[in-house]
Amino acid sequence: METTTSLHAPQRVGRVRLLLVLALLVFSPIAAESLVGYDDTTGNVLALLAGLIVFIPLYGAPAVLLREAARRFGLGWGGVLAIAAALGVVQAGIIDQSMFSQDYRGIDYWQELVGPTWIPGFGFAASTALTFVLGHMIMSFAAPIALVEGLGSRSADRPWLRPFGLVVTMLLYLAGAWVVLDWHYRTETDHASAGQLAGAGAVAVVLIALAFLFGRRKAVRVERRVPPLWALIAASAITVFTIGLSETWAWVAVTAAVLCAMGFGIAYFARSTAWGRRQVTALAVGALLCQALTGFLATPIGEVDPFAKYAHNTAALLLVAVLGWLALRRTR
Repeated sequence: METTTSLHAPQRVGRVRLLLVLALLVFSPIAAESLVGYDDTTGNVLALLAGLIVFIPLYGAPAVLLREAARRFGLGWGGVLAIAAALGVVQAGIIDQSMFSQDYRGIDYWQELVGPTWIPGFGFAASTALTFVLGHMIMSFAAPIALVEGLGSRSADRPWLRPFGLVVTMLLYLAGAWVVLDWHYRTETDHASAGQLAGAGAVAVVLIALAFLFGRRKAVRVERRVPPLWALIAASAITVFTIGLSETWAWVAVTAAVLCAMGFGIAYFARSTAWGRRQVTALAVGALLCQALTGFLATPIGEVDPFAKYAHNTAALLLVAVLGWLALRRTR
């Protein structure tokens, strides 16, 4: 005879997975838009909550879909990052089209961002294109996925949604993307050309194809020591801090060099039998901590009360610190 505990076990597992989905739906837009506190909503709790109505479909939904695809098709983190980069290209190149804009949202310093590395033949700036795509790849998708999977480490290797949930999440993403795209065409005057839209779409397709072609390969594990968690957190934070630090060709080269070095380093240590979810979580925590700490140095768009700004920054830092500590503890 089945016990009451065994009868209720599937229900508990389902509730846990639903909570993890909800956590990723909410935390992904927070990491993407709120941690650094760059917008005029900084410190305004009501405005931040209202923004989630759009940002959860725009960032949370694709983060969940990416995570589900990775677990269902056996993609490693290389494949996850490739698809996350593709989503970043779609977001910045097609949905909000900030990648191709020379005057986005009337931001005073926009020309200072895009001018130094503007490529007339392609109609975008190398520095901002790199910043936007990497920012979405890491902060909107990869780091939130790793952190939430760390929080739910017992369910991290399994899908969290059934087919109906996947369909609802996909429709949610399409609705959010349409709202932002429609807003762009109604309020902005600088739009991407047909060639730019096609180019961004082609790059996204290639990245997704590469993820499925090479992202399922399993490297041979070897006995090798891995860096301590504090070193992984620090290295990740330093790497993320270099992104977008300066809008010059020289700094684009520096950023590319740092990212390549970090990528090769992670690939080297990830082959170790000692490498696991805890190390991946540490990298995510480092990236998120960097984003929250950078917020103290950021100047928000528009007029934001200094007290509200620094209260926002402090709350963001505490949120990441607490969630990061819990995730690292649960992956022990």
